[in-house]
Amino acid sequence: MAELAQYAALPYVQLDGDIRVCLITSRGTKRWIIPKGWPNPPLQPYEQAAREAEEEAGLVGEIAEDPIGTYIYRKRLSIFSAADCRVAVYPLLVRAQRGQWPEQAERRLTWVSVSEAAGMVLEPDLGDLLAALPNWLEAQPVA
Repeated sequence: MAELAQYAALPYVQLDGDIRVCLITSRGTKRWIIPKGWPNPPLQPYEQAAREAEEEAGLVGEIAEDPIGTYIYRKRLSIFSAADCRVAVYPLLVRAQRGQWPEQAERRLTWVSVSEAAGMVLEPDLGDLLAALPNWLEAQPVA
């Protein structure tokens, strides 16, 4: 079976030189993840990633148009089937959090350091992307 595509936001803030990232719980297994979802044309992948962050965590901000990378995880589709999903991850500089959002009652969220976040997620490749965020930020052109 071919890989399925998903798009994710990697929400972060910078406070006095410290980088914090937002993790949320999945609805089913309650494991720590980043906001992600399925393609939704005509939205561009980065636009869909930003939409997922708003719907799943109430987060709004500036989304990168190019992904920091991808990771693969096994998605249970039903009790009898699962598929590999390749998730393109787009950094999201969070500017605000809405007071209410659609999935607020279904998930928990936490703000943690990059190293803490990398240790909290189950997918090793996602942990690597989280750990790579500081270097990615340093490589970005100054506006």
